[in-house]
Amino acid sequence: MTAPITALIAEDEEPQRTELRGMLARLWPELVVVAECDNGIGALDAWMSKKPDVVFLDIRMPGLSGLDVARQAGSPAQVVFITAHDEFAIKAFDAGAIDYLLKPIRADRLTETITRLRSRQPATQVDLTALIDTLAGRLKPVEMISWITASIGDTLRMIHIGDVILFQSEEKYTRVATVTDSAYIRTPLKDLIPKLDPEIFWRVHRNAIVRVSAIRQVKPDGDGRLLVWLHGITEPLRVSDAFRHRFRAM
Repeated sequence: MTAPITALIAEDEEPQRTELRGMLARLWPELVVVAECDNGIGALDAWMSKKPDVVFLDIRMPGLSGLDVARQAGSPAQVVFITAHDEFAIKAFDAGAIDYLLKPIRADRLTETITRLRSRQPATQVDLTALIDTLAGRLKPVEMISWITASIGDTLRMIHIGDVILFQSEEKYTRVATVTDSAYIRTPLKDLIPKLDPEIFWRVHRNAIVRVSAIRQVKPDGDGRLLVWLHGITEPLRVSDAFRHRFRAM
């Protein structure tokens, strides 16, 4: 018996994700959706663990953009980028290698995409580097953070981004740590990431972003999982598998 074709849907807007799932069920009933994600971190994790044949990937997602997910994923899959009208130059897409869907997704356009996807199965690894670089260069710039207004008890404190070594999710708040102390803000990590320089701050786990220059050491624990120690912070941070590639040379 032929193995079913599997798919991952990564779209941060729940109504659009539900609509796409329903359209796929009608137009491609034999397709098996093995995972649905509403952020880039989850999409990368699911891609690596489920190894789907087809990935429907929204370009703009919290956590990691769809471009970052496609760049970092190591498992072969047919990629269908999902994008809004006028955000990107559609000519940048190479229809011979990948496909794209414009929001709102139309049934006739999805039908064309499904036809191409079926003809290209089984999935093979496609080098998307040039395309991703082109699209990334067309993303609208986001204003970077310079100052953070955080609370320490009843006191508000202005923290310069240059002093921050760690952002860490803690229940409903985000901990902002410097070498000397910590404060708290309500902004979630997913909203902070686009406003942080990716060359200076790395996400190492779903709940942690670290300043690269503050890393004191990186080493595996007894189970082979990577741990990161920062200057000024005693407890190590665990590196999730989705971000382990950042430390391959270590």
